[in-house]
Amino acid sequence: WLFAKKVVLAHFCPRECRCVCNFCNTCMDIVNLNSVDFQSGDPRFTVLLDGAIYVREDVTILDKPVQFTISAHGPNSQVWKTVVQLSANAPPSLQPNGKEVIQRGPCSCHPVPSVWPEHLGAPAQTEEGLGDPPINVAENSRGPFPQMLVSIRSDQDQDISIRYSITGVGADQPPNEVFSIDPMLGKMFVTKPLDREHRSSYHLRAHAVDMNGNQVENPIDLYIFVIDMNDNRPEFKNQVYNGSVDEGSKPGTYVMHVSAFDADDNTTANGMVRYRILSQTPHSPIPNMFTINSETGDIVTVAPGLDREKVSQYTIIVQATDMEGNLNFGLSNTATAIITITDINDNPPMLTSRTFSGEVPENRVDVVVANLTVIDADQPHSPNWNAIYRIISGDPTGHFTIRTDPVSNDGMVTVVKAVDFEMNRAFMLTVVVSNQAHLASGIQSSLQSTAGVTISVQDVNEPPYFPTNPKHIRFEEGVAAGTRLETFSASDPDRLQMQQIIRYSKLNDPANWLSINRTNGQIVTTAILDRESSYVKGNIYEATFLATDNGSPPASGTGTLQIHLIDINDNSPTLVPKESQLCERTSRSVHGVNITAADADTDPNAGPFVFELPSFPSSIRRNWTITRISGDYARLGLRYQIYLEPGVYEVPIIVSDSGNPPQSNRSVIKLKVCPCDEHGDCTTLGAVAAAGLGTGAIISILICIIILLIMVLLFVVWIKRREKERQTKQLLIDPEDDVRDNILKYDEEGGGEEDQDYDLSQLQQPDSLEHIISKPPGVRRVDERPIIPESQFPIRPVVPHPGDIGDFIHEGLRAADNDPTAPPYDSLLVFDYEGSGSTAGSVSSLNSSSTGDQDYDYLNDWGPRFKKLADMYGGGADE
Repeated sequence: WLFAKKVVLAHFCPRECRCVCNFCNTCMDIVNLNSVDFQSGDPRFTVLLDGAIYVREDVTILDKPVQFTISAHGPNSQVWKTVVQLSANAPPSLQPNGKEVIQRGPCSCHPVPSVWPEHLGAPAQTEEGLGDPPINVAENSRGPFPQMLVSIRSDQDQDISIRYSITGVGADQPPNEVFSIDPMLGKMFVTKPLDREHRSSYHLRAHAVDMNGNQVENPIDLYIFVIDMNDNRPEFKNQVYNGSVDEGSKPGTYVMHVSAFDADDNTTANGMVRYRILSQTPHSPIPNMFTINSETGDIVTVAPGLDREKVSQYTIIVQATDMEGNLNFGLSNTATAIITITDINDNPPMLTSRTFSGEVPENRVDVVVANLTVIDADQPHSPNWNAIYRIISGDPTGHFTIRTDPVSNDGMVTVVKAVDFEMNRAFMLTVVVSNQAHLASGIQSSLQSTAGVTISVQDVNEPPYFPTNPKHIRFEEGVAAGTRLETFSASDPDRLQMQQIIRYSKLNDPANWLSINRTNGQIVTTAILDRESSYVKGNIYEATFLATDNGSPPASGTGTLQIHLIDINDNSPTLVPKESQLCERTSRSVHGVNITAADADTDPNAGPFVFELPSFPSSIRRNWTITRISGDYARLGLRYQIYLEPGVYEVPIIVSDSGNPPQSNRSVIKLKVCPCDEHGDCTTLGAVAAAGLGTGAIISILICIIILLIMVLLFVVWIKRREKERQTKQLLIDPEDDVRDNILKYDEEGGGEEDQDYDLSQLQQPDSLEHIISKPPGVRRVDERPIIPESQFPIRPVVPHPGDIGDFIHEGLRAADNDPTAPPYDSLLVFDYEGSGSTAGSVSSLNSSSTGDQDYDYLNDWGPRFKKLADMYGGGADE
């Protein structure tokens, strides 16, 4: 190949083979090539029986591509043709468009080069470093391996020894050792089966060197193309596809799309997938309701008759086959397409009956009086199924409406406006039903969508009613008791029943001012009507009455009477305010207080008011004056150059209203006259003075307050001092730790000295008597806590005389009793401690021994404090 002067240019493989192809191993039914005659359309090239194309003569330069036709004449006058194109200095292409250097034959086989024989014609180029036609290797070859691909020879191998080698991916680069070469003979091999889906081509470089490693020929590129084999089945992207189409769709309506992928070369039949429908379930109305585009995978309807009410879903098995759908040679796979038939409103709702009936009591609302049933074949609870009911006649005043039950789709005839038996004893309604969605095109509404509904009205005992309710009347206030105001009567609406008797009663009378005649409804006052009463709101007094018939069952109705009370001048005005204050000296412009009046009456029996000072006593008009400000206000003040002592003054004023006749009232205003500050406000001292106290009295009160505060302060200081003294005389031990009573428990054995948490230092002999020397003469305690080194005392005998112990104890008792600072216990606590260093000695020195009886009678001489101990251990008959 690389360095030879002769080269195979192309192979040709015919179609419609009848045995295994010797070149591509893929064609089936291939004819015996020995019976095929190849003819070239260009005399410079020839085709041998094995399909190899050679040149007849040297072709040194191809300045432009050469294109010619090759014909293959088989048995039975079969003829195949193909076009071959050759171009200079370019590796041949493998595209199946009839314009490549190496053209595939009509059977879509790839040409596979055989060993390049040296005895066949001249190469396409004559110079060294020839053009490099590709090497085609079929994938998945069965071997045997290594399988020779091509023989590489150099023109100089007759003169010198040459070693051949190849480099590149697949040779000395991963994946390594896919290709190998005989370094001496130049034969290149493939060592294992190739997989085009893993790698479709290899680019190697061939080298020729002498035994010294010197380059003999220029390296030439080798292109190895892996020829695709149909070794992959089509794979669907999904195993189950879901689509939908409206029922009643026309043929050709798009439904859904399915697609499959084939890993083989999609430019060849190996990767060209075709689709077809294998089965349809169910077969209704026909087995082939759908078709599929074999190339695109689009599924469309092919026949009319899709009806969701009959078949709501179709299951289709789709097959994808490569080899352009050739079922003999191609590989196949299947997927499932589920097609849901969507509902359209092609079924109008139909009422189950042409007539319906019901009944309703009069004066009832929000009750269902009839139930309309309907059937609809469309999808339940969808707009195509939901029913809408309308009353088209028989109810001009709108007493009824029809509500749809969302679950059953029934129509519920409901009363929304009370009916009256005396007005209408029955209703004849015409009802029409339709769907929420419009009917599909071409679908006509059924006559069964209209029906008549008869509603009977039941008579019931209706309560009496007051024709005018509430009833409004006007009267002046002050109407005397026993006055007839109005006849408040009711009517019975049950005109078609027997005559009924109505009785009246009072239901609500807040002030208890009225009464009503039981038989005729005459209203009479029982007290004086007062407009100013708290029961009157906005000049109106309201009372409620009850009218009851004697029907079965009895019924009653209420009526409200509103009495508008007209005001009369029956209330005198009162002065406002009742109290005020006035500066004793101020400017004339503000010398006074503003006053007005309040009147429970209304206009014209209230303001404007007239304010006057009474003529008696004469001092009133002499000291005070009233000036009119407006119809409702006046100013009361001191006369000019009049000075009054600070204090409270009661000034009587006569106030008159504007009624006819007018009402007058003598009112008293309390004025506090006081000294004021620069702002015109009473000072604190002035306010006190205004209350009626003089300056001396005020000073006396202040002095008393100061003395009282001093006494309280002194008392607090004394209490604090006593508390401090008490704290300086603390107990030697806590009262809770008092152990005086423990002396009585001699029959108990404790845990020794370790179970005592007392401060034993309190029981020791004091180290110094300096702190008691300063005490007055007399007996002193010797058990006080020492603060200096212990004094040296003579050592007592081991067994002291009982009299010495008694003297010691009595001396300690006298010291404790005579010491005012002693805690409330005596010196007997010193005997709670046994140990070395105690000048008191040990208790065991009381003439006790381990043997013999001890005489404890002398304990009776120690006083009442040792009585219990004497009783326990003293001599006695019981012991």
